[in-house]
This record gives sequence, C-alpha cells and structure tokens, in this order.
Amino acid sequence: MNEYQIRPGVKEDEEFLWEMLYQAIFIPEGEPRPSRDILREPHIAQAMEGWGREGDSALIAMDSDHTPIGAVWVRLFNDTNKTYGYVDEKTPLLGMALLPEHRGKGIGKALLGEMLKVTRESGFSAVSLSVDPNNPALHLYQKFGFKQIGVDGTSWDMVVKF
Repeated sequence: MNEYQIRPGVKEDEEFLWEMLYQAIFIPEGEPRPSRDILREPHIAQAMEGWGREGDSALIAMDSDHTPIGAVWVRLFNDTNKTYGYVDEKTPLLGMALLPEHRGKGIGKALLGEMLKVTRESGFSAVSLSVDPNNPALHLYQKFGFKQIGVDGTSWDMVVKF
C-alpha cells in the first residue's frame, strides 16, 4: 500500500520546489537528463524565482516518513514576466512533478485534484499549464478538463476553466 499525505507548501519547501521544477522538465524516453544548470536558464528559473510572492501556492505530497515526494504549485505571472503556459495575469500557471520512483501511483492525480479545488475556492476562474504532448502527464491533465489553447515551441499551452 502506497501511503502518502498532502499538505500545504510553506516557504521552507522552496528548495524542494526547485527540485520538482527540475523533475518537471520532460525528457523523452532514452534521452539523458540535462544538468541541473538548466534551472539557471531565465525562461526556466522564472517559474520558481522569488517563491513566496502574492498568489504563490503549493501542495506537497509526503511519504509515510514525512519525506517530500512530489509537489504541485501555482503562480501568477503578468505580461512583463510571462513564461510557458501563460494566459493572463488573472490565471495561475500550474507546475507539477513527482520523484521518478513515485510516479504512476495516483499521487499526481490526488495532487492535481486538490490544487484545482484550492484554486477554484480561492476565486480563480481558470488554471493554465504548459506540457510536452509526449509527456504521459498530458492524459492526466486532459482527464481533469484541460484543453489545448496553443503551442509554444514543442509544448502545448492548456487551460481548464471552472
């Protein structure tokens, strides 16, 4: 039985969220993972830089030892700091990842469902994200009602409206 709990993220989770940002980078099967230096690239770093600003929210999945194993987060961006998946300044942008050994066990589904509930209850009317169409997570997003609204490079911009 895979035991896990979900708790709200706190400022002290920032380092783990950076790791989750790294894990969220989709690498096709058989391709080598990039160096963690990729997190310094401006278009990637802006997804997490200055964590804790207004509108930032995260949920952390923990195993039975209370060790973080996955996360989902939302942030607001605007026209001056927009990134992949950006729709507008009123639509939070979602990111999500699990440590590889915890994928495919329903944890991501639980995290995503809980975060969509939190954002809806916070008064947002939609959530957006960016995903590589070859990423298996695409099917999870589609199950939750995310629809493709555009293409940015090799990734799809998607949105779910409440």
